[in-house]
Amino acid sequence: MLRPQVKLRSSANLMKPSKNKDLSVGEISERSGVAVSALHFYETKGLIKSTRNNANHRRYNRSVLRKISVIKAAQRAGITLNDITEQLSVISNGDKVTSEDWEKLSTAWKKDLDDRIERLTLLRDTLSYCIGCGCLSEKYCEMINPSDRLGNKGAGAQLLEPKIADKFNKEEMPRIMRENNLKL
Repeated sequence: MLRPQVKLRSSANLMKPSKNKDLSVGEISERSGVAVSALHFYETKGLIKSTRNNANHRRYNRSVLRKISVIKAAQRAGITLNDITEQLSVISNGDKVTSEDWEKLSTAWKKDLDDRIERLTLLRDTLSYCIGCGCLSEKYCEMINPSDRLGNKGAGAQLLEPKIADKFNKEEMPRIMRENNLKL
């Protein structure tokens, strides 16, 4: 028994978006998850570009979706929009971010990200203890930072500075632990 197979032309377009078709701001917003107002903002900052059709509506090349994804990934990692703009400006083909471009961008941001990770880890691991801020209000502050000795190193929470904290933990903390008969 033969069964009819219906192949409508319009259904093929719904299943597979055209690679060459420019997209409206609404379509870009829906696909990227970025608000239309944010897309307009990105455009005013020179991060993305659009063209105008005969009706003066914005149209975006599909490749802008990758660029928006790179922008959002960088923002989620804590990179400022100014830094993102600066780094994207050196890409040879400003409209399209290739895998090679992403490699360059991520390498440029790596040192900054490593520094942030180190600082955030230190913050997470020590915030409930003495951080060398001078408050002397926590249980072990007077023991770790007697008479706010760490204030001589500078303003702020000294033990949240990775280099100071590392040196302190290696040199000072063992002595403090011994002197006060404390064990980790």
